[in-house]
Amino acid sequence: MDEKYFPEAIEKKWQQRWQETRAFEVKSEDARPKFYCLEMLPYPSGYLHMGHVRNYAIGDALSWYKRLQGFNVLHPIGWDSFGQPAEQAAIKRGVNPRDWTEENIKHMSGQMHRLGISYDWSREIAAHRPDYYKWDQWFFLKMLERGLAYKKTSAVNWCPKEKTVLSNEQSSGGVCWRCGTAVEKRDLEQWFLRITDYAEQLVNDMAEIEANWPEKVLKRQRDWVGRSEGANIDFAVKDSDKKIRVFTTRIDTIYGATAIVLAAEHPLVAELLESSALKADVQAFAEKVKAARAARQDLTVVEEKEGLNTGALAINPFSGESVPIWVANYVLMDYGAGAVMSVPAHDERDFEFAQKYTLPIRQVIAPASHSQAQIEPVTGAMDQSREMHQAFTDYGILINSGEWGGKLSEVAIREMTAYAAEKGFGAAAVTYRIRDWGISRQRFWGAPIPVIYCDDCGMVPVPMDQLPVVLPETAEFTGTGESPLASVAEFVNTTCPKCRRPARRETDTMDTFVDSSWYFFRYCDPRNDKAAFDPRLAAQWTPVDQYIGGDSHAVMHLIYTRFWTKVMRDLGLVSFNEPVKRLLTQGMVTNRVEGTDEWKAMSKSLGNGVDPDEMIAAYGADAARLFVLFAAPIENELRWSEAGVEGAIRFLRRAYTMVWRWHERLSDPAQHRVGLANDDFSAGARQLRRKTHQTIARITKDFDQLHLNTSVAQLMELFNALMDFNAEPSTATDPDVFAVREALNALVLMLTPFAPHAAEEMWESLGHQSGLLGGEARWPVADPELALQEELEIPVQVNGKVRSRVMAALDVTDDELRAAALADEKVLGSIAGHEVIKVIVVPQRLVNVVVR
Repeated sequence: MDEKYFPEAIEKKWQQRWQETRAFEVKSEDARPKFYCLEMLPYPSGYLHMGHVRNYAIGDALSWYKRLQGFNVLHPIGWDSFGQPAEQAAIKRGVNPRDWTEENIKHMSGQMHRLGISYDWSREIAAHRPDYYKWDQWFFLKMLERGLAYKKTSAVNWCPKEKTVLSNEQSSGGVCWRCGTAVEKRDLEQWFLRITDYAEQLVNDMAEIEANWPEKVLKRQRDWVGRSEGANIDFAVKDSDKKIRVFTTRIDTIYGATAIVLAAEHPLVAELLESSALKADVQAFAEKVKAARAARQDLTVVEEKEGLNTGALAINPFSGESVPIWVANYVLMDYGAGAVMSVPAHDERDFEFAQKYTLPIRQVIAPASHSQAQIEPVTGAMDQSREMHQAFTDYGILINSGEWGGKLSEVAIREMTAYAAEKGFGAAAVTYRIRDWGISRQRFWGAPIPVIYCDDCGMVPVPMDQLPVVLPETAEFTGTGESPLASVAEFVNTTCPKCRRPARRETDTMDTFVDSSWYFFRYCDPRNDKAAFDPRLAAQWTPVDQYIGGDSHAVMHLIYTRFWTKVMRDLGLVSFNEPVKRLLTQGMVTNRVEGTDEWKAMSKSLGNGVDPDEMIAAYGADAARLFVLFAAPIENELRWSEAGVEGAIRFLRRAYTMVWRWHERLSDPAQHRVGLANDDFSAGARQLRRKTHQTIARITKDFDQLHLNTSVAQLMELFNALMDFNAEPSTATDPDVFAVREALNALVLMLTPFAPHAAEEMWESLGHQSGLLGGEARWPVADPELALQEELEIPVQVNGKVRSRVMAALDVTDDELRAAALADEKVLGSIAGHEVIKVIVVPQRLVNVVVR
């Protein structure tokens, strides 16, 4: 062991050792319990920054912790290597996307190796390689067989900058998830996956994971699926055989409906206007709404509600009353059936719309706290627009509602729904906001969709034995929006598998979220060329025990992979419903944007990323990793600070120096005395042992809860206790040596997840021959008896600032604490020359001396 801490030499030594011994490769044939730790699949953009490092360091810390606890840990890595940036590079720089991607993978994997992340590189995968995307295509064909994949012409989300289609999830808020450009609507023929068939399961199965997934992620998924229970009600169009189906969650308010409002895209709009004098005006308004909606960034937000009366009437099936039919911009075709009953008295949007267009407002629900005597009925079509200043949206007691008057909303909803079903004009219904997943992309750099078009046979799936459909080496990248594959004749032109006549391949490629929806399972069996994975191996390793990544993927990757897992379950490949047991969404690492006072998430485009190679060269990988795990709770934002990395390396140097001071004495097997009784130890040694076991207990608890920053703080406290013990290796008694060895062994073992290179070096120097992954290295276990406090350590403040600490008996009184505090030398120095106004004692916890 060198006297000085040289991180470059130490890290190089242990990285080489790990590589030579294949230290992190795992075998399926292992009797130890399994633990599958996974960070979200990285995109090979060209280089890592310290924001990425935080994500990988969290997973690596947990992996080391579980290994030391005796688990067989699967901790793999791969590349989400299809996607738009590679194609944009091809357009802008004239490079081949394949070459650009492979070069980036080479560089980024080198950075990961230099960071010492404990990945099993033998399982490395990359989505752009045919041995992976062959199985994307296989899954697509299996979904096609089951009716889960289909093609239709649809209004799709189009990014004019990236010139490609986006799913609803990728255009949330009306902007492109990648470049932020406002999304447009276009009618295109596209491939979809029926995620809506699994909408109910996506909601219900959250019960299996809600205890170990962040509630903010589950809430966003619930909102995105948008499950609503209610009823479908048919309103007959007056003087017509047409009916308008309305979905409502509040059938109890139907007597308050004063209009039916249609979406501009509703198919009945044109039919209702066939002989109407208002036809031209209403059609012009509908087209105006459609155009505005296509350009609007968020379809769920309308700045000002606008509508137009069609002149047609609908008949309320409960009251028999005729109500006007309107077209308005706040009703979406995607919700329910594209029509709503407007109940202004009990819906905020309808209230605002009615006020603008002077529609009647009729209250039919009164607060449940009102007695019957307090409720004044409204007769006939009385308008309460002057009396009501806002909508009453709560449940309550029905009034002015025919035979249902006086019933509670909850009761009326059940009874009125049953009545509608009995009379044949309605039924209970459930609707969802989520829409089928559009996976077609007008891109070269993606998995080809394995479909062939034949003039005689129509659409024909590529036979399974002809997979993969391989991308050509290159294509012409024009940036016009048409798929580059369409211009590659040798790719497009093929033979129909059925009739053997000339045919054409599909030229769209798959959304890259297809690649990342099932990669967890490929890691279990990455070299299988006969199947996506062996179900027996998947059963051994999955579900993933701990998944780590950003919550920005809550309604994209994280919802798609849940859907995909359920499809695989139905294909008989897995036996469970949910792919991930426990999810952690880490906070972003922010840095100041050059030339501004703004702190934003590290990004290549903003130029505020910090290259980990620079940190490794200056401070070492361990210091960089230790800082990002210590500086803030891992769920919170972390503000980058190079000074913080300097603090981390100072701590590592001090710990290393402590081990160096003791390594000769502690590495001597003859000094490994056992059988010492508690009375053999000095008071200082007992105090050190107590601190050691308290620290083990606290860090173990913190690690289980992923409170990594507090774990590092506890390590620093244990180190300070070793410093305070102040024993000299050359003169220390055997009991003192035992206490120091116990503390240093625990310190090094618990430092391993944060700084594994330095920990390996110190562990070896303490006389352990087999390394941290050898037989004797195990996460320390606290002895509850030794962790019990014999004394209390009481902080003493002067005017609210801690100036000293005093030791006291467990049963110390307030008077004794007050006297001890005022007699302490450090306190006396702080209050000298001041008048003591009062002494505040928090029993057995704190003393605060107030002076002036």
